[in-house]
Amino acid sequence: MKIAVTGGSGFIASHVVDHLIADRNEVVVIDNLPPHRGDVQFEAADVLDLSALINATRGCDYLFHLAAVSNVNHAHKNPVYTVDLNIKGTANVLEAARVNGIKRVLFASTVWVYTGARSSGSLTEEEPFHLPDTGHIYTSSKIASEMIIHNYWQLYGQPFTILRYGVPYGPRMRDELVIPIFIRKGMQGEPIVIEGDGSQYRNYVYIDDLARAHLLALSGRAENQVYNLEGRRRITIKQIAETINEVLGGGVKIEYLAARPGDYAGKEVSAQKILRELEWEPKIDFEEGMRRTIEWFRPLYQRVRGAGDLVLNEERAQESYA
Repeated sequence: MKIAVTGGSGFIASHVVDHLIADRNEVVVIDNLPPHRGDVQFEAADVLDLSALINATRGCDYLFHLAAVSNVNHAHKNPVYTVDLNIKGTANVLEAARVNGIKRVLFASTVWVYTGARSSGSLTEEEPFHLPDTGHIYTSSKIASEMIIHNYWQLYGQPFTILRYGVPYGPRMRDELVIPIFIRKGMQGEPIVIEGDGSQYRNYVYIDDLARAHLLALSGRAENQVYNLEGRRRITIKQIAETINEVLGGGVKIEYLAARPGDYAGKEVSAQKILRELEWEPKIDFEEGMRRTIEWFRPLYQRVRGAGDLVLNEERAQESYA
């Protein structure tokens, strides 16, 4: 099959590309930056450019749409651009799929959408949202995108699959994300700073587990379905810091500041539907995933002789984050 991946040079999407290639698919990476591997077709196109997107996806069977403003801090600082890229970009992807007769669009959503859910207990894909409670531009942009995806099915017959991600972690994470920041500070001897009391939690999911779910989502059973991709158990921000301290051998300082506005505190989200229908569940435990992640990050730094500081290995960094 020929499969396009928007944002294919990013953290999550690059691992999806790896799994698609390993499964012997022909892959087209659509991004503003070149992909991390050379055995894929690369289309330097912006999802805000509909004509370029139509040309880039011509002849494709399936389209994974992962391009987005995904860093909630960036979304908070740049709300208009976030709305433009996340919502208009999704509409452009759907229109390109419709024009080109693509069999299905598979969309990267998020469990952040459950911020607007008022029910208690484990939340399923059928949970209704109270829109005033969504609390963040990022969350609203994903909910709006999901609504437009349903509209494209209802009005134009464009099939879809929506994957609501838990919080992924692992090799090739952007260094601006929480886990790499904590790892870097721990390795440099700086205090790890936690916003709030550290009780905020996510059901973190290791990147290989998350990427593997994308292959399963190509099944015909997943057409026009929504799935939660959650980790096995709650992991608090405090536990992340403590795990890093343990893996690094101790001595890591942890400090606390006031919580940031609009943060997703975490809710119980069920991944039973995708287990039942596609037989997906995470296999990598958090502690093992963190060991793998930390070991991948170690070569990004080298100790300067005669000094106690760690510095970025620029050659490796450019290769890893291209």
